[in-house]
Amino acid sequence: MDSRRMSRPRQIKFEEGWSNIQKGITKLIRILEGEPEPTFYFSECFKLYTIIYDMCVQRSDYSQQLYEKYRKVIEDYTIQTVLPSLREKHDEDMLRELVKRWNNHKIMVKWLSKFFVYIDRHLVRRSKIPIPSLDEVGLTCFLDLVYCEMQSTAKEVVIALIHKEREGEQIDRALVKNVLDIYVENGMGTLEKYEEDFESFMLQDTASYYSRKASRWTEEDSCPDYMIKVEECLKMERERVTHYLHSITEPKLVEKIQNELLVMVTKNRLENEHSGFSALLRDDKKNDLSRIYRLYLPIPKRLGRVADLFKKHITEEGNALIKQADDKTTNQLLIELHNKFIVYVIECFQNHTLFHKALEEAFETLRSQGGSE
Repeated sequence: MDSRRMSRPRQIKFEEGWSNIQKGITKLIRILEGEPEPTFYFSECFKLYTIIYDMCVQRSDYSQQLYEKYRKVIEDYTIQTVLPSLREKHDEDMLRELVKRWNNHKIMVKWLSKFFVYIDRHLVRRSKIPIPSLDEVGLTCFLDLVYCEMQSTAKEVVIALIHKEREGEQIDRALVKNVLDIYVENGMGTLEKYEEDFESFMLQDTASYYSRKASRWTEEDSCPDYMIKVEECLKMERERVTHYLHSITEPKLVEKIQNELLVMVTKNRLENEHSGFSALLRDDKKNDLSRIYRLYLPIPKRLGRVADLFKKHITEEGNALIKQADDKTTNQLLIELHNKFIVYVIECFQNHTLFHKALEEAFETLRSQGGSE
């Protein structure tokens, strides 16, 4: 009996154990802050793990106290070191510091979770009342203390950078991507933070930006030149998604641009007497007509309007021919006219049913007015 008592592990008092753990935590923080400090050796990590393990399995179970200390270590470091370093920086420098601090935070949580891993096994998983895991505690500390304070400012800086890029300036796309990843990762498995704290504002800014562009371009440019600019804008915005925006943003972003640059100006652009849709048919501008079709294809209601203009043009051109022709030549002229416009349906409008229908309806009208093709 006495020998068994003598072989029992020595009981570690909380203050003694925590003092040793704190030395390892101090070393980790010094490494994160770039101070001269050798990396952790396996023996050091194992020693810290063993101390924590022993403090949990001995008669005096300190697992709850260690769990709270784990949270406090992260909170104290964040409040005393991380936030001041962010508050003193501005614009892109602030974004770079935010990315650095987020990466450091993840490293800190990773290492601390290794040291304290037995807490997850011993306390978290066995708790009758669900409590957050060590990883969840660590990430929540950043979310509550850093993200909630900095996300609004970071959002404004990122939107300003996107504006600069739209105006032709080069920006640090990798930096923007890394910042937006913080919004995604702080969603704790969802895209809620990204969508509510960044995307919604960026989309609103996008609509305002392209509304201003549409007002200017409709005054300055012909319909073909305008459509070239729209096509280029859509291409560039899709590239932005590829480089730094989340893929979920693409359909919303494209819809905003289509609405401002195409839907809102359909009548102004396509019914322009000198360079609109009818003028392009008159001048046989197949490339420009194909571009209009491509741009309006994803917008069914407006594509229907394009098909109506096609029908109207055919009807007007056909009526002009009928007025000039006699009974012997009318049918032949209508056949030639049909052959002419079926080429547009095939080559420019990709055999779309709306344009086949527009062509046939136009010729039904023409046949009823003067010929029987």
